[in-house]
Amino acid sequence: MGGFRYERTPIPEESKDARAAGFGEILHPYTPEEAVLEAQRCLACAMPFCVQACPITQDCRGYISLVAQEKFDDAARLTLRENPLATVLCKTCYHYCEEDCVMGGRGVPIAIRHLKRAALELGSSDVLYVPSAPKQQRIAIVGSGPAGLMAAWELALRGYSVTVLESQSFLGGQVETIPKYHLDGTELDADLARFRNLDVTFVTGRKAGVDFTPESLLADGYLAVYVAIGASGPRTLGIPGEQLPGVFYALPFLRAVNQGDEGLFGRRNRSVVVIGGGDVALDAARSAIRLTDGAPVTVIYRRAREAMPAGPEEVGEGEEEGLRFLFERTPVQIVGEGHVQGIVVRRVEAGPPDPSGRATAREVPGSEETIPCDTVIAAVGETSDVAGLSPELDLDRASHPWPEGRRPDWMTDVEGVFASGGKSVVYAMAAGTKAAEAIDAYVAKKSGRAPTARPDPFGGPAPARLPDGYGGPTWQL
Repeated sequence: MGGFRYERTPIPEESKDARAAGFGEILHPYTPEEAVLEAQRCLACAMPFCVQACPITQDCRGYISLVAQEKFDDAARLTLRENPLATVLCKTCYHYCEEDCVMGGRGVPIAIRHLKRAALELGSSDVLYVPSAPKQQRIAIVGSGPAGLMAAWELALRGYSVTVLESQSFLGGQVETIPKYHLDGTELDADLARFRNLDVTFVTGRKAGVDFTPESLLADGYLAVYVAIGASGPRTLGIPGEQLPGVFYALPFLRAVNQGDEGLFGRRNRSVVVIGGGDVALDAARSAIRLTDGAPVTVIYRRAREAMPAGPEEVGEGEEEGLRFLFERTPVQIVGEGHVQGIVVRRVEAGPPDPSGRATAREVPGSEETIPCDTVIAAVGETSDVAGLSPELDLDRASHPWPEGRRPDWMTDVEGVFASGGKSVVYAMAAGTKAAEAIDAYVAKKSGRAPTARPDPFGGPAPARLPDGYGGPTWQL
């Protein structure tokens, strides 16, 4: 298996001019021949650094080997055996696995994420998950983002009856903010269609702290509650002028664009400034490029370029599409009369290192300058909406924007209520798995039985059959 071709089989993609003209997908799938050629580069390492780097520890060597043998149906099934959100991930994951691929030491890492896509699109991925025998025990999950969906999958496979409560009118959480040039909008539906034999009920338009509380769910008979509300609220800039018309926040902005509101800027789309240096900031800036018909879009970040947390692919593609970058600047005021007319920024220089060793950012007095613009998009972080949730939960939000329980198993100070999240789709999925395992162990102990290992999601090697006790699908896509 494999070989020593160090260069990657090129991934087909749109030209920069075509990309910036609309929201069509940037990357296109491999042909079968291209997928096989790229998969044959994999060395199937005995020490799989790629697997160790994956937050959900999916062993990509298996499906890559099957793609290399042109066994696309088997590759699709193997991928979905460990990854119920694979259709979303094969286009959006930050591919931590590729960063640790040994082929990157001498050439270009294997295109692992794109081979996952090849497995799903070239193979038969229209399969259904099969639950274990029903336990007749109910679990509630608050939030339908990647953490909540992964936990629902893990628990439903084990035979639990799961209710997922979502405050929005749609499912997916932060997945719904990913621009359509990455996800065309059908991927989550494809993933959730495989859930339809599982005992998972989705209830939208129900907000924690308003329509119910974790404690009220326990009182209603749920044996455990998993709070997976993520961090969907924007952090503010905290500067004068932030309330002026023309100021947007990245996540609501991205969600509105995905829902078809492409007239957000009205007729004032002459110049856009995006504040922030992460992937959300780049998503907002690249979306703005597509909405402004050639007007300048500038990203302002308070540190040097090499310190930007955004992925180099996003930054490079953004530059190709026409993004401008202004580094080592921080906003101090938004100016305008009745609408944004500009933003005042101050120069920043590197200061002494903080306890982690990273250089602090120190503002330079008297270095202010005004950048004319009529639109400002703030992308300086997120926060979670825990209004209405009991302080008795003692949720930890000190080191991350999403709420977590403080115990090792993420249980809160209210017995039976768990909470966690993650910094990206795949990290949130990993959190959902750990939470589901902790919930299963907790309920099992109270029920006088051993915890349940994740069963075969497809019901074993025999033809899939629903166990006794299931009258049919409990949820319709």
